Amino acid sequence: MPVILAHGALGPFDEIIFIGIAVIFLGMMGLSWLRSQALEEDEPEPGEPVAAPDAEHFELE
Repeated sequence: MPVILAHGALGPFDEIIFIGIAVIFLGMMGLSWLRSQALEEDEPEPGEPVAAPDAEHFELE
């Protein structure tokens, strides 16, 4: 197998480590995306401050 992505002292194991990290990263990003799609738009995330109406703020027209 030719060295394509990584080339270091570990030889072919560099490729396995590099691809493994990429797969883990893409899996975590995919799970994060799926969770964000399941959230309702109106529901604030836990720990997020809820904006209260303030007399000093007004809508621009």
